[in-house]
Amino acid sequence: MITLGVTVLDCPDHAALAEFYAQMLGWRVTRGDEDDWIEVAGPHGRALAFQRVESGYRPPQWPGQDVPQQLHLDFDVARADIDEAERKVVGLGAKLVQHDEGVRDFRVYLDPAGHPFCLCLK
Repeated sequence: MITLGVTVLDCPDHAALAEFYAQMLGWRVTRGDEDDWIEVAGPHGRALAFQRVESGYRPPQWPGQDVPQQLHLDFDVARADIDEAERKVVGLGAKLVQHDEGVRDFRVYLDPAGHPFCLCLK
């Protein structure tokens, strides 16, 4: 009866953030019906959407809680590919904020708009 449609991230530059995730995932950017909405389409009907916030956008401050994260995205990566995946996302503009230190099964990054996401070992 109810299915999840699309996950939407607010950001100041929705076109740039859509391009970041499209390149990261190998998906394609599609325009939305409105000027402030862009989607990135993937396989099997998967999608991410990005909505432009005109003013007042405050990115989450991870790990602090002054401006807490409301959600974060986890992306699975094979253990053998984690370093290559990290080079890719950092090259696209992500910032590493917590390494796995060889003891955790994930690394935490901030996307160009400041949203936290993880590369998780599968």
